[in-house]
Amino acid sequence: MAGATASPPGARRAAEGGETDDGSRPGQGADGGRVSAAERGATSIADRVVAKIAARAAREALGAAPGTADRAEQGAGLPPGAGPPRTTVVVHRDSARVHVSLELGYPCDLAARCAAVRRQVTRRVETLAGLAVQEVAVHVERLHSAQTSDKSASGGRVR
Repeated sequence: MAGATASPPGARRAAEGGETDDGSRPGQGADGGRVSAAERGATSIADRVVAKIAARAAREALGAAPGTADRAEQGAGLPPGAGPPRTTVVVHRDSARVHVSLELGYPCDLAARCAAVRRQVTRRVETLAGLAVQEVAVHVERLHSAQTSDKSASGGRVR
């Protein structure tokens, strides 16, 4: 048989809807019963998708209204001039480790703001992605002071 491809024994019969070599039909176990969903396969969620979920959750925790681009509508959560939260995620099997980098307004209760971000990120990733969150590390990259941003915008000197 020149040009024929080799296939495992019984594969053709299974593809045609017949029995496989172990006597079972496709979608059934060797004992003739249905194969459970856990045995058929798995769904994997990319790190990038989980990172987007975490970034959105961090914005929600900071008081930014979801889906708004206008700073006036975002509330007091993100100070003027601050970039959106950035996230990196490592997913291993059914768990995730999340790192969030963000900028906050100053003065504020930094510990409370970071705790709110941790809670919201954990809640949203577990709910939407079905992953257990082992760690949410929050890194505050910059603090935006209302006094310094007002003076720097008017061109005044800041000491």
